[in-house]
Amino acid sequence: MIDIIINEWTKFLRNSVFVYLNVFFIFSLIFVVYLGILQNNSQETNRKIVEDEVREQWDNLEPMNPHSAAHYGSYAFKPMNLLNGLDGGVNDITGNVIKLEGHVQNEILFSEASQSLSISKFGKLKSSILLQIIIPLIIIFLGYSSIINDKKTGVLKLLVVEGLMLRKIIFGKSLSIWLYGLLLLFLTIIIQIFSTSSFESLNRLILIIISYSLYYYILAGLALYFSSIFKNNTTSLSIVMCLWIVWTIFIPKLWGNTVEKVYPLPSRQVFKDNMKEERSKGIDGHNPYDKRRDILKEKFLNQYNVDSLSQLPLNFDGIVMQADEEYGNQIWDKYFGKNYHILEKQKKLFQISGIVNPFSSLQSLSMGFAGTDMMHHLDFLKSAEDYRRYFIKELNDQHAYGGSKTGDWKWTVDSLYFRSVKKYDYKSAKIFDKINYYSIDIICLLLWFVAVNSLIFFINRKKNIL
Repeated sequence: MIDIIINEWTKFLRNSVFVYLNVFFIFSLIFVVYLGILQNNSQETNRKIVEDEVREQWDNLEPMNPHSAAHYGSYAFKPMNLLNGLDGGVNDITGNVIKLEGHVQNEILFSEASQSLSISKFGKLKSSILLQIIIPLIIIFLGYSSIINDKKTGVLKLLVVEGLMLRKIIFGKSLSIWLYGLLLLFLTIIIQIFSTSSFESLNRLILIIISYSLYYYILAGLALYFSSIFKNNTTSLSIVMCLWIVWTIFIPKLWGNTVEKVYPLPSRQVFKDNMKEERSKGIDGHNPYDKRRDILKEKFLNQYNVDSLSQLPLNFDGIVMQADEEYGNQIWDKYFGKNYHILEKQKKLFQISGIVNPFSSLQSLSMGFAGTDMMHHLDFLKSAEDYRRYFIKELNDQHAYGGSKTGDWKWTVDSLYFRSVKKYDYKSAKIFDKINYYSIDIICLLLWFVAVNSLIFFINRKKNIL
């Protein structure tokens, strides 16, 4: 087996065109990975600068009413994952900033795509494109003619006569090509390792290596298998390329459209309208004539055994504002929760396509392990909303219990209080806490790995050496 691998690599290195092209490609790969890291670090540095500026503005607010401060609001900035340069996932289109304020859950804004020049919206050259598209193509071109050429030159018959089993030859050649893909993959990962020192990122990089390694072996094995069962290079290349095109282009599109029809998400406008309509049924913190406000008023008057709001040892306006918030939170949980469950169902159904398309499983694992898929994005949205609720409740409680009386909207708090409000600090979930989301993808890649090995192991010796 080792002799076969050494022999294949000797052939590769004797081909001057292959060597020159690889030198060019390796330099291009290093350049793209390095630029991705620089861009990622630059965006993260800018995020921290803006985040600190926003916090400084909040800490130094002039004295104002707590509810006015709730309308002034703050911002949640999505941290730039250290592996975003490796696979940007959904980060390029989902945005990275949310304004946090009272009475409303705002949409996330300022996606990278929305701020790019129109000519660059067709896509940027990132490491994931090279790893998922270019390297697999190189693997295919290295393997599709390998066995066929040995048949034509008589080398295959000679090796078999000498006692080598056909499947051992195919396995050896598959491993030699797989090792080439692995070399390029490790080159990419090593550069990424130099840009991070966190244990979590290293765990994610290891999982990324395993995922791509499985996919590269599947492609190498299939290329060699087709090369062994067909008699000419054109047929072998046509079959492998058709399979690659179907995997990479057609199945993701067709299956994606099917998933959206099976589990459709409501449109943004429908989502907003439903939220607005149901929220109108709850208490209105800014409407003094709201009947639901009167019910809450009677409850507190009875609780404190007083006859009027002015006798309450608190500011009823703050109580009403928080009641308004809590009702709105229930509505948000209801509709956002429905969308979240739909997205989970969509993901699971899309993952099933990995049974016929290992490329879908690779993409899902690549984004997931890089921390840039929809599950990680939804985790950030939930974290930002949880902080918004803490943030607004803190201000409403200060309004209600901080010492002011009902109707006293001129009562203010100073910057000392604003500094006491906890800062938003988002920490991305650890990958092993979310590994269950990717179990289907992992199983599908492993099934393909076993299937390819089975095809090679049970290949018909006599038929395929002729």
